[in-house]
Amino acid sequence: MEPNFEIRRLLDVMPASARMTTKIVSKPEQAKVIDAVFPLPWNQERPIYINFDLWHRLTKPQRDLLLLQKVSWLAGVKWFKPNIYQGVVLAGLLAGLIESAQSDIVGVAVAGGLSAIALVRIWRINKSQESELNADVTAIRVAQRRGYSETEAAQRLLSAIEAIAKIEGRTSFSFTELMRCQNLRAIAGLSPVGIPKN
Repeated sequence: MEPNFEIRRLLDVMPASARMTTKIVSKPEQAKVIDAVFPLPWNQERPIYINFDLWHRLTKPQRDLLLLQKVSWLAGVKWFKPNIYQGVVLAGLLAGLIESAQSDIVGVAVAGGLSAIALVRIWRINKSQESELNADVTAIRVAQRRGYSETEAAQRLLSAIEAIAKIEGRTSFSFTELMRCQNLRAIAGLSPVGIPKN
């Protein structure tokens, strides 16, 4: 497989909104078929690393869905989306500045601790299994705009997750992969049992 040709094809599959920040990088030395580093707030670029020596073992629809899922996951990481935790971080930082101006060490420590707790909560939300499940659903929606049916897209993504485990030489799935597979089976109509909402 010619990496440059495949990268151009994958850029066409990718949503236009993601092309500005997401970059596909060939990384033949990595053990994973496809990988992306968790994006930190100060990182503008969000690279997706692909080992094209392993990537070519997947079918074209599997590759499309895997890329769309990874792009959806990266796009779903929101550090500055207005919610209660961002408000707590800002309030803690503001209180810390006020307390430091008044030379109140205890107040600075309490305000800093409050901000730290809220930042950890934001981190956990963005790294949760729910973010992976949401990325799967978003990838299926984008795939429908690329000509796949919902059922077909779910089946292709499910088969891709299973194929990647074999290609990477893993004998078992992670807990998150098991949850994703069960959810995809329900979407594809292969199982009546889905993932509970809460």
